[in-house]
Amino acid sequence: MTALLKQSVKLALIQLATSASKSENLSAARVKILEASRAGARIIVLPECFNSPYGCQYFPKFAETLLPTPPTEEQSPSFHALSKLAVEAKAYLVGGSIPEFDTYSKKYYNTSLTFSPQGSLLATHRKMHLFDIDIPGRITFRESEVLSPGNKITLVDLPEFGRIAVAICYDVRFPELAMIAARNDAFLLIYPGAFNLTTGKLHWELQARARAMDNQIYVGMCSPARDMRAAYNAWGHSMVVDPNAEIIQQTDEKESIVYADLDDERLDECRKGIPLSKQRRFDVYPDVARGSNMAPD
Repeated sequence: MTALLKQSVKLALIQLATSASKSENLSAARVKILEASRAGARIIVLPECFNSPYGCQYFPKFAETLLPTPPTEEQSPSFHALSKLAVEAKAYLVGGSIPEFDTYSKKYYNTSLTFSPQGSLLATHRKMHLFDIDIPGRITFRESEVLSPGNKITLVDLPEFGRIAVAICYDVRFPELAMIAARNDAFLLIYPGAFNLTTGKLHWELQARARAMDNQIYVGMCSPARDMRAAYNAWGHSMVVDPNAEIIQQTDEKESIVYADLDDERLDECRKGIPLSKQRRFDVYPDVARGSNMAPD
């Protein structure tokens, strides 16, 4: 049987503190990315909205044009910064997410860009499920007031290692996406996400471990650092979960980097011990991975 993860790899999740200055955010990201690279990370992840504050009032101001690709540096300074940083870090770089403005559709998106160590764009994921919630007395938030949803599941092939899946924040609440990725041979689900103090306490760890347990693959959840002076307060607690739903590493709410060494032996051990893939009853219920809408890698 072909290994899902061809060789061991160090993953780094950068829990970045962001500000209202895009240039400062890009500079801060560079410092942390290079720190992770020096520590041996070959897959490096930034948080959701790493180049801007998170909030509907900020999306239009910080939005960048990504199409047609590649954009000019004036159209998307974040695109070019990430591309150059992937080369400098000699790593695969999942650029959290940035607000995007599509000049053709005149719509805004919450978009993640993944770059190769050669600086080429490997994948673009537009957040599929928008964060529209209303918990009385605690939090009301409606991304759909500004953003539009993406329509593609994003799988990315990393030739030396295998396949990963990239989704954003609220996407994690929809297990179908993770199931489809896992059944298409992903060894790792990556979710840049800015859960808040209400939903983070309730469900951040639970969602990460559930997606790992259901699909017996690694899960990385990468949050911004918490800033209680900001309009939106991120939960933090970035973490990596193994295929047995055990937390390998996690941090608190402050700016930091979470590292984890991923290997195929752990994937194989978990799947042999509890052989879910051989026990599913697609004669009784449908396989959601069939006919799914996946973005080309």
